[in-house]
Amino acid sequence: MRLLFAGTPEPAVVALQALLRSEHEVAAVLTRPDAPKGRGRKLVESPVAALAREHGIPTLKPATIKPGTPDGEQFRVALADIAPDCIPVVAYGNLVTPDLLEAVPHGWVNLHFSLLPSWRGAAPVQAAIRAGDSLTGATTFRIDEGLDTGPILATLQEEIQPLDTADDLLTRLAYSGADLLVRTMDGLANGSLTPQPQPGEGTYAPKILPADAHVDFSAPAEEIDRLIRSVTPAPGAWAMLGEARVKLGPVLLLKEDSLEAGAMRIEKQQVVVGTGSYDVRLTTLQPQGKKMMDAAAWGRGVGHVEERFA
Repeated sequence: MRLLFAGTPEPAVVALQALLRSEHEVAAVLTRPDAPKGRGRKLVESPVAALAREHGIPTLKPATIKPGTPDGEQFRVALADIAPDCIPVVAYGNLVTPDLLEAVPHGWVNLHFSLLPSWRGAAPVQAAIRAGDSLTGATTFRIDEGLDTGPILATLQEEIQPLDTADDLLTRLAYSGADLLVRTMDGLANGSLTPQPQPGEGTYAPKILPADAHVDFSAPAEEIDRLIRSVTPAPGAWAMLGEARVKLGPVLLLKEDSLEAGAMRIEKQQVVVGTGSYDVRLTTLQPQGKKMMDAAAWGRGVGHVEERFA
């Protein structure tokens, strides 16, 4: 099939690479506009745009694809010229308006990193870890006007490991999901796939804000563990230590209850913090204005701290 690939961040790069290796033709790429980054706020192209440029693939970067806007109307002209059979989508990051959903024969097909209808929305991987799910996966479905509610084309399952961070799990799903997306394109091309309607009820995973990553050490240790892993590396878990905001890496569960919630004990080889249930060991932390470091090394450097995490 002739494809217009829509995607923006690093996980979408894996899917684009898989499609470029497939029998399908990636005629063009649709991605978000270049964005300012770093201290100099220099404009930087998206990871998907960078890969497209390396392969000489025409790239569209409209700020919006809404009808009636200059960018939106220019995109519609370009879409008619490209004439794709299908538009595979992986974390594109822009709303697809109703008039575009039927503009290509096989529609817009999204690769979503959950087993729909569970965890519809922007942060399905993070939500699954935080909820304590043992199983997740990836789903390809045809986009409709709802939020991840369109008919399902194919799925795969992936176990969530006890120490998985969001980055660990998303990396695995990016690769297995890329293969699923290629198989979905194959199935649409040969007619072997029949879309199946989703159940109406599902769970939702909204975008995670920095406030959502605050660690409340009065919560049970298991809940704290899942929260921190679910927001690692971004936006990153944090707590206040006195007047300083400290970023926290994953913790280890110690199964002992020797400290009050938020209280800290610095030992030679470890830093232990009390929770609402039993103690946890910090593995890494990032003091304000510094880089992420080994927690035990930090503890040896400060020696003793009176404040509690809050």
